[in-house]
Amino acid sequence: MHPASGEPRATVQHLIRGHSRARVVKCRVVTSYDIEPRLLRAFTAVADELHFTRAAARLYVAQQALSRDIRRLERDLGTDLFVRTTRQVTLTPDGTRLLPYARRVLAACDELADAFRAVARPLLVDLNSTGLPAQGDVMERARELAPEQELMARYENGLTWAAAEILAGRLDVSFGRYGGLDASTRGRLASQFVRYEAMAVVLPDDHRLADLAEVPLAALEGESVYAGAGNDRTPEWTDLAARLFEGRGISVAPPAPMAVGPEEFRRIMAKLRTPVLAVVGFPPMEGSVLRPLVDPVPLSPVSLVWRKGLRHPGLDALRTAAAEIGAREGWLDRPADSWLPHGEPGVPGA
Repeated sequence: MHPASGEPRATVQHLIRGHSRARVVKCRVVTSYDIEPRLLRAFTAVADELHFTRAAARLYVAQQALSRDIRRLERDLGTDLFVRTTRQVTLTPDGTRLLPYARRVLAACDELADAFRAVARPLLVDLNSTGLPAQGDVMERARELAPEQELMARYENGLTWAAAEILAGRLDVSFGRYGGLDASTRGRLASQFVRYEAMAVVLPDDHRLADLAEVPLAALEGESVYAGAGNDRTPEWTDLAARLFEGRGISVAPPAPMAVGPEEFRRIMAKLRTPVLAVVGFPPMEGSVLRPLVDPVPLSPVSLVWRKGLRHPGLDALRTAAAEIGAREGWLDRPADSWLPHGEPGVPGA
C-alpha cells in the first residue's frame, strides 16, 4: 500500500510492462518518487560497458559516485539491475528489461536540452594569463571540437577571484588549484582534474643560482621568494608556496605592488630583484631566467572549474579536450620524485 494514500504501490514489473496507471511527471515512475535522468545515464553507461571503471571514465565521474548512483537506482526500483562478480558485470533480467526504457527517457531529455543548446550563448573561459601553453592548448582543441560554439577567452589572474565571478554568473569556467579554494566555495563548484604542472623559479639573470640548469629546493634556503602575497585574487597560489617552503628555510616574499600585464610584472620584479615562484610554462621575462625546481619536483595541480549545474556544449568540448590532450601528453602522470600538499582536494586519489 502507498503509505500516504492507501493506494496499492505499482511493482517494478508492472511499471516496465506498462500495466501501471501512475502519472508520469519529471520522469516519475510511481507516485511516490522520481527517477532522475542522471541515474538512468549511469545505468546505461554501465550496461554499455559492463565495466564500472570504464563507465565512470566515460561519464567523467569517480567510480565510487557511479556505484552509489547505481545502488540508489536499484533501491528506488526495488530490484537488482546488475550481477557483479570479481571477474565480470552482467545485466539481470530486470536490468535487461529496463534498458530500452532508459534509453528512450534519456533520448527525450537530450532532445529537450538540445532545443535550448541550439543557440547557446558564448562560454566565458578564464585562461588565467596569456602565454600559459596548457590552458591555451585545451582552449584551441575545444574550439576545434565545437566550431559552432563561441568560446570567449578571458585573462584574469587567480582562481579565488575567478571562482567568485563564476558563482556570480559573470564567468563560466576557469583553470587553477581547486584544492586551494575554501570548502564552502568548492561545494558550489564542479571540477575536472587536468594536469600536474611542474613548478619553477624565475631568477634575475645574475642571481647566484642562475647558471644551474635545475634548482634544488635546498639551494633556495635563506631566500625570500615572491609568490603573490597580498594579491587577493591568488591566495591559493600563496598558500601552495607557503606549504612548499615550510621547513625548508625559504620564506614567502612580502607583498609587492599589484602589477597588471606581463610588462608591468617584469618591471616590478626587475626593480625588486626577487626570485619568483612560477611554473615551467611561465612566459620568459627580459633580464631573468626560468629554472625548474627539483629534489623533489614540486607540482601545481591544475583543474578545470565551473559552476555546478552548468550545461553548455562548449563546456563539454573543454572537458573532452582536456582529457584528450592530458592522455596524449601524460599530464596525469605524476613524477616519482614529486611533492604535493598532503590530501589535496581535487587531485586523483586524494
